[in-house]
Amino acid sequence: MNEKDPNQTGCGDVIEARAQPPEETAGTTVSPRAKSAAGLPSILRTMDVSLKEMGVGRSLKTLLQVNQKDGFDCQSCAWPNPDGDRHRAEFCESGAKAVAHEATRKLITPEFFRQWSVSQLAEQSDHWLEQRGRLSHPVVLQRGATHYEPITWDGAFALIAEELSQLDSPDEAAFYTSGRTSNEAAFLYQLFARQFGTNNLPDCSNMCHESSGVAMRESIGVGKTTVTLEDFELADLILIIGQNPGTNHPRMLTTLERAKMNGARIISINPLPEAGLMRFRNPNPQEYKSALQFLPGLLGKGTELSDLFLPVRINGDIAALKGLMKTMLEDEERNSGLRVEEILDYRFIRTCTAGFDEFKADLKATTWGEIEEGSGLKRDLIQQAGLMIAGAKRLICCWAMGLTQHRNAVGTIQTLMNLMLAGGHVGRPGAGPCCVRGHSNVQGDRTMGIWEKPSDAFLGALGREFNFNPPRRHGCNTVEAIRAMHEGRVKVFFALGGNFLSAAPDTEYTAQALSRCRLTAHVSTKLNRAHLICGEQALILPTLGRTEKDVQASGEQFVTVEDSMCVVSPSRGPLEPASEHLLSEPAIVARLARAVLGERASVDWQSLAADYDRIRDHISRVVPGFENFNERIRRGAFYLPNAAREREFNTPTGRANFIVHPIPRHHLEPGQFLMMTIRSHDQFNTTIYGLDDRYRGIRRGRRVIFLNREDVKEAGLQAGQLVDLTSHFEDEQRTARHFIVVPYDIPRRCAATYFPEANVLVPVGSVAEKSNTPTSKSVVISLTPSDFQGMIKAQSGTKGVLP
Repeated sequence: MNEKDPNQTGCGDVIEARAQPPEETAGTTVSPRAKSAAGLPSILRTMDVSLKEMGVGRSLKTLLQVNQKDGFDCQSCAWPNPDGDRHRAEFCESGAKAVAHEATRKLITPEFFRQWSVSQLAEQSDHWLEQRGRLSHPVVLQRGATHYEPITWDGAFALIAEELSQLDSPDEAAFYTSGRTSNEAAFLYQLFARQFGTNNLPDCSNMCHESSGVAMRESIGVGKTTVTLEDFELADLILIIGQNPGTNHPRMLTTLERAKMNGARIISINPLPEAGLMRFRNPNPQEYKSALQFLPGLLGKGTELSDLFLPVRINGDIAALKGLMKTMLEDEERNSGLRVEEILDYRFIRTCTAGFDEFKADLKATTWGEIEEGSGLKRDLIQQAGLMIAGAKRLICCWAMGLTQHRNAVGTIQTLMNLMLAGGHVGRPGAGPCCVRGHSNVQGDRTMGIWEKPSDAFLGALGREFNFNPPRRHGCNTVEAIRAMHEGRVKVFFALGGNFLSAAPDTEYTAQALSRCRLTAHVSTKLNRAHLICGEQALILPTLGRTEKDVQASGEQFVTVEDSMCVVSPSRGPLEPASEHLLSEPAIVARLARAVLGERASVDWQSLAADYDRIRDHISRVVPGFENFNERIRRGAFYLPNAAREREFNTPTGRANFIVHPIPRHHLEPGQFLMMTIRSHDQFNTTIYGLDDRYRGIRRGRRVIFLNREDVKEAGLQAGQLVDLTSHFEDEQRTARHFIVVPYDIPRRCAATYFPEANVLVPVGSVAEKSNTPTSKSVVISLTPSDFQGMIKAQSGTKGVLP
């Protein structure tokens, strides 16, 4: 294979396509941030996108089936559905966008690819690519070609089989999975990869909640949430840390509102004062007792969610959490013998935990000066929150990627687990850790065996069920797969869903890695940038969406998913497929396996693709908790077992473990900032639905950097000025150009930018300890004025447009 200039990216030896989105800033406006989430703007935005993409009839047919017991599971976040009765509108604005963009009437046909070369497509924005519509035919980019062209399904599978057969080792292939994939497809996919001979199964969890799983398994023996929706109705205090539910998990706001009505208090810890953490105007009329309550609730101030907000410094969470626990410990000692009930649950600590003495000693040794410096918070504010937690008997702690994407992410989450263990808030009604997954079935994929480090027990059960010897050698996670492609050790990359290039760190490095493959193949519903930065040959394989009927040889099928709270639910789409040329994900995997494995297979792949009940029968004998899968799922959703919920801790000590970590320290040179990447309100993961972030006051633009007002002044910058961002890691530097300075309520020396635009700044070598998750929330950057200077007005109360 020919070596390429490391500064170039593209497909084969002809195309040079841009890996980063265009540097568009024209037309961007900035206004004051919103003070509440949802409300009438949410309804109007939902109606606008639904009607534009689907029309009236199609909108009603889909949206009224989202998250219903006889409908389909939302493609968006993994927030669970109610166990009992459900509203007819059991969806949020974000979910409606996901449904509308999948069920759009717009199609990308072979004629589109004849008109547009790959390099021309790469010059377009991610938003433009998303707006083109559904992929309708399998297409191939041949060696040396400039345009994708149609290919038959048999031809596509034959090409993949040919390339895989030429590898010197099965480990020269990597099989990526996104969180949209169903349980049935994921189970078949990992089975195929292991029958092929590799555990190279990187997935999107490697880039988001891997840190949560690692941390929780060491602390409490299970890497999943231990609470249910019912627990939120019983909680008297909810701590939300490193999470923005208003944009990333909007249906959670309804759960929080109900908890508030039941008397719960909420503490929010986050660098930005997000609208969804502050107030919620519920747009669902079924949540109100009468029409007289609906309009005031919709148009008024809404429900105040956070009782206390702590604007922590980026990655100052360990310091803040230690401050909370130090407050609890000091209050316990100060009032020893005077309280009717203890603050710390010593009975639980004695009978169910290990490491408490070391934990207590560490808190005593940690000074308030270290806590204030590390967190960026004042002692009295931390103590106010700590006393609220001290008085709570049923505490739920929620978090997301604000905690998981730092070098010390595992330590941060284990420190949060220490807080919960100290109060006995695990395995108690109304209490527990709530790791909020960000993609519909990312948790289910892992349960089904999508993991580069499978357990011996899982591999043993898989081997017995299918009469083969699965590979035992651990495979590549996402970052390791990128490195392996870059170094030529992985030569074929296959992605079951997702937008790998835009989701991964270090965009240019990842682009170089992909372009060095002999073949890249993507199973997708929509066009994205990962299709444009590809190997010597490339395939786009169009698949059915969640909204569509799946008819196989035995009749109409359904699939299943697992949400953030370990609930497995069925999913059935109501629409006819967008194109007769689409295949379901299970069918794609099965036909791929037949083409690649041939006589080597110990599986009747055709039979499994014909009837998904047969897949579920196998799952029931391989994956614990899925016994009698078909019988149970036909009765409705069911919970998977969770030992920690029953206070059974499957750790080496047999107990829940207090695990102590130091407060991290970031050395910033003058003029440097600690940057985190975030979503806008008009995107889901890497999918860009629109160019507005109305909660933060950004319209028609995405290349913005949020900075503290004092930092803007101190750096000699102005609101609306264009700057280039340079990240600093070891002796490496990376630059992203043309970002608009937006003064914002963010702690000093901190910065926030949208991904994927800023992913180019995230070093591939900067990862979380133990989990190997990219540190997208801890990037050291500096700013320089851009060569081209435009300006917008961004002062409070004014609007302006970049010329």
